Amino acid sequence: MTDVPHSAENPTAPAAEPEPEPRGKLKIFLGAAPGVGKTYEMLSSAAQRLAAGTDVVIGFVDTHGQPETDALAARFECIPRVVVAHAAATLEEMDIDAILARAPALVLIDDYAHANPDACRHPRRWQDVEELRGAGIDVYTTLNIQHIESLSDVVAGFTHLPVRDTVPDSILDAAEIEVVDLPPDELIERLKQGKVAVPDDATRAPQHYFSRPILSALRELALRRAAMRVDNQMLEDLDGAAPAASFAGGERVLVAISELPGADMLIRTAKRLADALRAPWTAVFVETPRAEGFTADERARLAAAFRLAGTLGATLVTVPAENVVAGLVAQIEGMRATQLVIGKSQRSWWFELRHGSVVDRLLRHSEGLAIHVIPAARTGEAAHRLRGRRTPQRPGSPATYALILLLVAVATGAAALAEPLIGSGGIDLVYLVPTIGVAALYGLRVGLITSVACALAYNFFFLSPHYTFTVGDPEGLFTVVILLAVATFASKLTGQLRSRAALGVRSARENAAIAGFAQTLARVSDAGSTAAAICAEVSHLLAVNAVVLVRGEDGVRILRSNPPIERIGPVDVAAADWAFKRGEPAGRGTATLTAADWQFHPLKTSLGVLAVLGIARDDGDDPVPSDRTVLLSTLVGQAALAHERIALEDEMRQLGLLKARDRLRTALLSSIGQDLRAPLDTARKAVAELNGAHPKSPGVTTLVRVIGRLGRFLDDLFDMARLDGGALTATPEPVDLSEAVAGAVQALRGSLADGRVELAVPPSLPPVMADPRLLHHILVNLLAESAQHGAGRIRVEGARRQGGLSLTVLDDGPTLPDGDGNTVFGPFGQDAARQGSSGLALAIVKGFADAMEVAATATSRPEGGAAFTLDFPEPLIVRTGRARPEAGA
Repeated sequence: MTDVPHSAENPTAPAAEPEPEPRGKLKIFLGAAPGVGKTYEMLSSAAQRLAAGTDVVIGFVDTHGQPETDALAARFECIPRVVVAHAAATLEEMDIDAILARAPALVLIDDYAHANPDACRHPRRWQDVEELRGAGIDVYTTLNIQHIESLSDVVAGFTHLPVRDTVPDSILDAAEIEVVDLPPDELIERLKQGKVAVPDDATRAPQHYFSRPILSALRELALRRAAMRVDNQMLEDLDGAAPAASFAGGERVLVAISELPGADMLIRTAKRLADALRAPWTAVFVETPRAEGFTADERARLAAAFRLAGTLGATLVTVPAENVVAGLVAQIEGMRATQLVIGKSQRSWWFELRHGSVVDRLLRHSEGLAIHVIPAARTGEAAHRLRGRRTPQRPGSPATYALILLLVAVATGAAALAEPLIGSGGIDLVYLVPTIGVAALYGLRVGLITSVACALAYNFFFLSPHYTFTVGDPEGLFTVVILLAVATFASKLTGQLRSRAALGVRSARENAAIAGFAQTLARVSDAGSTAAAICAEVSHLLAVNAVVLVRGEDGVRILRSNPPIERIGPVDVAAADWAFKRGEPAGRGTATLTAADWQFHPLKTSLGVLAVLGIARDDGDDPVPSDRTVLLSTLVGQAALAHERIALEDEMRQLGLLKARDRLRTALLSSIGQDLRAPLDTARKAVAELNGAHPKSPGVTTLVRVIGRLGRFLDDLFDMARLDGGALTATPEPVDLSEAVAGAVQALRGSLADGRVELAVPPSLPPVMADPRLLHHILVNLLAESAQHGAGRIRVEGARRQGGLSLTVLDDGPTLPDGDGNTVFGPFGQDAARQGSSGLALAIVKGFADAMEVAATATSRPEGGAAFTLDFPEPLIVRTGRARPEAGA
C-alpha cells in the first residue's frame, strides 16, 4: 500500500510542497590582469571562512607553481579532477558531479571564464558555477576584466589580443565583487621575477601586454566596473527602501542655471568639477511662473547657457515648478545628485527679507548634498532691478474700471436691500464678493483697487456718520484692512493656480507632441519620408523653418525641407559640413560660423552622423528660444534614432540580397560540379588508357597534366560550395608537417615533375593539431598556385617561432599587387599580374585554414615572387605529457 503524505491539520489533504533551496552566493575576485594575486586572495578569504567553521573545498584551483599559493591551497580539501579527452590530448577538468555529491558550503573555482572541452556537461565554467549555485553551494571564483562580455571588445581594442571566453554581465550584476588591485609597476616587477603566468594570447608580445599604459588602462576598467556594480546595488536598495536621502556611490554633478548674467561661469565651473570627479553632470533650469515675463535679452542669455552646457557634454533638463527651491529639490532627489553648483546674486536685504535666500533654503532641504556657491557679478542685481521695473502689472483698461464701479454699485444696492434683514453688522460681507471675484480675474493690482472702492462705499453708505468718508468707528477701519487682505490673498492664490495650470498644460502639450512625433516617425519606412516627417513636426512644434541635409558624393545636399527650398547659402553649406564632420551644432546662435542663416544640429547615432537638421526663422532671430532648448534636444534625439532605424533596415535588406546571391552562387557551383563530374571521369579514363599506350608522348604528358588541373578545378568547385553552404567541419588530429608537405608534393608529381620544389621542413618540428584532409588540400592548392605562377624554384619552409609554428610556400614569380596579397584570398580574387588560375584555390585555402583556426597570409618577397604562410598558434602545437592549463591568476 502506498503511503500518501498528509498534513497534521487535515489528514486527507496532501502536504505542502517543500520550498526550493536558496541559491548559493557568488563572490568574484576581479583583477585587471594575470598575476595580480586573485587566486591567492581567494584562498586567503576562504581560509578565514574555514577557520570560522565553514565547510570549504577546492573544486579547481591553479596555483601556477607558486610556493606561497601552494602552501595556502594545501589547507583545503581538494575534490579530485576528472580526466577528459580533447582532440588527441587529455585534460584535467573540474568534476562537477563530485562537488555536487560532496555538497560543501563553499567551493573555490579558478578561472570563471574558462572554456570547457566538448566532453564536459557545460561549454563554459561559469555555467558549471550556476549549476552549483542552484544546488545551494556558495562559490568563490576569479576573473580578469577582459573576460567581461561588455568590455571584451574595449580591451581587445588597445591590447590587440582577441578575447574569446567571456562571462555575461548579468551574472556579475548579481554577484559580490572584490577587486584584487596591484599597481602596474609592481606587476611588471613580478613578471620579471617569473611570478606571472602569461596568457597564451599574450605570449607573442608580453612586453606590450604588460606595459605600464596597458596595465593602467586595465586597472582603471576593473576599478570602474566594480564601482559601477556597488553604485547600482546601492541605488536598487535605496529605491526599494525609499529613504529620504539623496546620495550615491558615484558622484553626480548638477548645475542650476538662470536667465541672469554669469550662467556661463557656473556651467564652466560645473564642467571642471565633473571632470575632476569623473562624474556625469546635468544642467537644469527651473521654469517658474516668472519665466513668462522674461525679456528678449534674458531669453537669449538662457538659450546661450543651454547651448554652452550641451556643447560641454551636459545633460539638459527643464523642470517646471512653482518656485526654484521646489524644482531643484525634485531634480536633486530624482538624479541622486551629490554636488550642486549654484550662483548667488548680490541682492538687497529687502529682497531677501521678502523672498528669502535660495541657497539657505536648499541647505535646509538637502541633507548630504555638497553645494558650491558661486558669487554672481554686480550686473545680476542691476538686471534684477531692471526686471522689477520692466514687469509692472498693467493697471487695467477703462472697461475694467467701469466693471469695478458697476460691481461696487451692485454690491451697494444688494447691501442696502439686505440691511433691514441682516442688520448693519453683516453688510461688509457683501463687499467680499466683488473683491474676491475681481482679484481672481484681474490680479493683485486691480483687486486692491476694487477692495479700496468697496471699503470707501461701505464707509460712505453704511458707517456713521453716513454719506461722509470720515471713519468714526474703529470697526470701519478694520473692515477696510480685511478687504485689502482678502484681495491680496485671493489674487496671489489665483496667480499660483494659473501658473501651475499653465505649466501643467505646457508640459502635457510638449509630452503629447513628443509622443506624436515618435509615432509619426515609426510609421515611415524610408529616408525621404522620415526627413519629411521630421521637417514637418519640427517646423510645427518650434514655429521654425526646417531642413534635413545628407552627404552625397557631391557634398551636402538637401533631402527634405519645410517649407520647400531648393538651396542654402555657401556659409550655411559650410556650417552643415562642419556639423557633419565634427558632430557639433554649427550656424546661427552657436559658437561656429555664426554668420549662417540656419542653425544645424547633427543627428548622431552609433553609425555616425547620418544627417543634419537645420532650423531657421524668417525674422533672422535665434531659432531656439530658451524655453524650447530641451524640446529641441529631444526632437533631435528622436530624429537621430529614426534615421538610424532606417539605415539599419537598409543594411538588413542589403544583407538579405547578399545572402540570396550567395545561395544562388552556391547552387550554381554545385550544379556545375555535378555536371562536369561524369564527363571528366570519362576523359580521365581515356587519357589513362592513352598514356598506357603512349607513355613517352609529349602530347599525352601535356594532356595528363591538363586533366589533372581540371580535376583539381572540379574539386575546388565542390569545396567552394561546401564553404558557402557551411557544411565544412574540421576533425583535428596530430599531423607531422614534414610528412604532410611530402604527401602534397607527391600528389602533384605530374605538375612538379621537373623537381623544382625545395623542402626545408625539419622533421624535428613538433606535430600540430589539424585536419589531415584539409591540410593536404591547402598544401596542394598552394603548391599548384606557385607552380603555375612561379618562374623558377619553389621552396617550402617550416620553422618554430615565438608563440607558434609557421609553414611558408615561396616562389619567385610575379609579386602581389601593391605589396598586399590578402586580396588574393577572396573568391575569384587573383590579381592581373598572376592570371591563369581558377580564382578559387586561394579562397579555399583561406576557408580551410579558418576552419582549423590557422592564420593564412600572403606577402610579396623583396627579391620578387610571393610568400604564402600558414601560422599555427601555440594552442595547436602538440606537446608530450599533460596539457598546460590556462592561465587564470
